[in-house]
Amino acid sequence: MTFSAQAADKKTLVFVANGASDFWKAAEAGVKKAQEELPNYDLQFKYPEQSAAAIQERLMDDLVSAGAAGIMVSAVDPKTETDALDRVGSHTLLLTTDSDAPKSKRAAYIGSSNVLAGNQVGELLKKALPNGGKCMAYVGLPGADNARERIQGIKDVIKGTKIEIVDVRADDIDQSRAKRNVEDTLTANPDVDCMLGIYSYNIPQIYQALKEAGALGKITVTGFDDDPITLGGIKEGTIVGTVVQQPYEWGYQGMKLMAKILEGDKSAIPADKLIIIPTKVVDKTTVDAYAAQLKKLQGK
Repeated sequence: MTFSAQAADKKTLVFVANGASDFWKAAEAGVKKAQEELPNYDLQFKYPEQSAAAIQERLMDDLVSAGAAGIMVSAVDPKTETDALDRVGSHTLLLTTDSDAPKSKRAAYIGSSNVLAGNQVGELLKKALPNGGKCMAYVGLPGADNARERIQGIKDVIKGTKIEIVDVRADDIDQSRAKRNVEDTLTANPDVDCMLGIYSYNIPQIYQALKEAGALGKITVTGFDDDPITLGGIKEGTIVGTVVQQPYEWGYQGMKLMAKILEGDKSAIPADKLIIIPTKVVDKTTVDAYAAQLKKLQGK
């Protein structure tokens, strides 16, 4: 058998992100690590051209047509994409990650519990704002389950305190719009003294806007994920903390799980089809150790 024929025999497993963001680099590193351990498979990582449900659906349909054996996806908008995900799931093995689509034909979800992650941000807020505060939240895709569940998780914990989320501003994963949303808040809502970054790039955009406005350190900032700007802000004390996910593990464990399922072993899928990878709180006391660990994972 020639090498090219051998390569053609390999089953293809693909991780499909929900949009271009540095957040996904750790997941890519996890997929790369899984590739070393799955030589009989061809593992790929794909980004949709832009963060839109229709574009993501077209990408998945193309992958199915090309014969992909398994697809792991962070759905842009699980509600509107259920039919499309069902179409994919009826032709190939489908896992969801990051933002689940529980009503679809996905075999399992592997990722964070966004509600529990939101609870952790709520606890950070309670510690930072013992006398209460008015928070504005910023997010890419407010309709996505991960966004709604994170915000709900925060609200559950701050219920009964004097902390309130006055509004949620969306940016459709457009970073310049994300920054503009913060600038607009500073002008239109001067009583807001707390800002929440719900997606990975939101805290960095909050940071940049506050820095330019000379308001860094005057507004309580917290939220999710481990962008270098976020970690730098925690280190200097301008961001109170962040709740981090483990996308490296999603990529690594997700690919290994798909290979196992395709080989006939479904024992790793729990009855509720949810494989939860824990989230962690990073604050000033743990940020250096976490940043060092992250560099190691990403092979830097």
